This record gives sequence, structure tokens and C-alpha cells, in this order.
Amino acid sequence: MDAQESLAYVRRHLQFAGRSDALFSDDALDAIHQTARGIPRQINNLALQALIAAYAQGKEIVDYVCAQAAIAEVAAE
Repeated sequence: MDAQESLAYVRRHLQFAGRSDALFSDDALDAIHQTARGIPRQINNLALQALIAAYAQGKEIVDYVCAQAAIAEVAAE
């Protein structure tokens, strides 16, 4: 998927989960897309880890720092 498709993919999944607001910052989604190379399964894994990182840091939005923590976590596996 290209960057726009990845963004729509994440937003669609968030809507299925009942979220209509922006839960991920644009730069976080860009980092996730770039690292996942547009592969849906990788996007899912990184987005989930980024959500966990945001929760652990007490943040209400997944920002670039959370995305980088997710990338580091997935890379370590």
C-alpha cells in the first residue's frame, strides 16, 4: 500500500473499534508506514505496539516517540 492507503487502513480499523478521533499523529503513521513498507500485517503489528507504548507513557495520542518505541520493539523480536 502507499502512504495514503496505509493511513486509510489504520483509520478504518480505528473506526471498527469505535474511534472517530485522531488517535495517531501524522508523523507516527508515516514512520509506521515507512517501516512496514505498506504491508498490512506489519502495519497492524507496529500500530499495536505503538498503542501499547502510548499507554505505557500515559499519552492520549500515539506520537512519533511512541512509533519509534514500537519500531525498536518489533525490530528486537
